[in-house]
Amino acid sequence: MKHIPLPSSFYKQPTLELAKALLGCILVKETEEGMASGYIVETEAYLGPEDRAAHSYGNRRTKRTEVMFHEAGRIYTYVMHTHCLVNVVSGEKEKPEAILIRAVEPLEGEELMACRRPGHMKKNWTNGPGKLTKALGITMEDYGGRFNEPPLMITKGFSPENISSGKRIGIDNSGEARDYPWRFWISDNPYVSK
Repeated sequence: MKHIPLPSSFYKQPTLELAKALLGCILVKETEEGMASGYIVETEAYLGPEDRAAHSYGNRRTKRTEVMFHEAGRIYTYVMHTHCLVNVVSGEKEKPEAILIRAVEPLEGEELMACRRPGHMKKNWTNGPGKLTKALGITMEDYGGRFNEPPLMITKGFSPENISSGKRIGIDNSGEARDYPWRFWISDNPYVSK
């Protein structure tokens, strides 16, 4: 399968729109062991300075969040509870917003994913933000790159028929922000996280 990255212009839509537009796109990671990819089936939007659940709440600018202040389409990876998580930087320059990729449906490189997620059923390889990075081989080394060039890319996939939305997960200490319906997923997809 030949993957052509989506152009920079794709990332220039408002964050909540982009979070939905990413559903059905293909997340591709090239590594020395080979290539693995999956359809993005779940995302979560974080609207920067005004969003108490965002790392960049109040325009917090640290070594970790620096890439969020760059142009949309950049890769923001960070480690949480020993897991590397991957985000798509969104919003305009100096407006630090991002979209967490929460789950993907395996497409290519399934043998590789099986090796990277030993002892897990296929359904559990990529149905969470820390699981999918392990399965695809996404690491902190991807931080700051662009999704429109290798080794980590987002390419054209399909347009989902039905998209659901609801509250984001794991942000209970973020006041009213925890209730914003900024999590989006492809309705009834078996790879959406629990």
